[in-house]
Amino acid sequence: MSKYTTGEMAKLCNVTVRTVQFYDTKGLLIPSDLTEGGRRLYTDDDLTKLRLICTLKAMGLSLELIKGILESESPVKVLTLLLNEQIKRLGDEIGERQKQLETIELVKEGIRNKTTLPVNSIIDIEHMMEKNKKVRLKSRRLVVVACMMSLPTFGTIALWIVKGMWIPFVIVFPITQLFGVLLAKHHFRDAAFICAECNAVFKPAFKKVLFTSGTTKARWLTCTKCGHAGYCVETIAD
Repeated sequence: MSKYTTGEMAKLCNVTVRTVQFYDTKGLLIPSDLTEGGRRLYTDDDLTKLRLICTLKAMGLSLELIKGILESESPVKVLTLLLNEQIKRLGDEIGERQKQLETIELVKEGIRNKTTLPVNSIIDIEHMMEKNKKVRLKSRRLVVVACMMSLPTFGTIALWIVKGMWIPFVIVFPITQLFGVLLAKHHFRDAAFICAECNAVFKPAFKKVLFTSGTTKARWLTCTKCGHAGYCVETIAD
């Protein structure tokens, strides 16, 4: 069986040595062996695991969530669902882009031949542009609102530490938490979850989603269909 040093692992996965060492300290990628001098040594299985961690990180999963999934009862099922959802999203994007290309080519052909452009083609273009614009605006608004919410909290914490003034924090903190709940409710309004055990798609009560660990990719929930408790993958509700 092959043995890899930290540097070799980093090179093979196109990450830094510090990244590999950091994953070790976080308990995500513990070396299978150590040399007499205390240097980390990794196996082929460790290399596969690091590549998986890098892939999930690139998908937007937090290290905490990745660790939780890898340590869960059915990591393979959860990871398969996550990857399937990613494939679905990419497929939808590719399909939409292909339709845009076909519509644009149709319009170009009409311009080239100086014929009347089909009304449906123009409507399709406008619809797709408007849809993309709304998605981008929604995403930007969520980011902006989240940043704006964090500024007052951090500001009052700094004021408490530096000046010893704790009253502004007591006033501001509940308000920012309320806005956080409203923001989360807005995000999860169109979300559903896929159970890794029975593959059922279910929509839990908002309070159950709010008070569980996870991210916008997967959350620890109890399936309303089979009762299994574990990481469930987020998808778009029908």
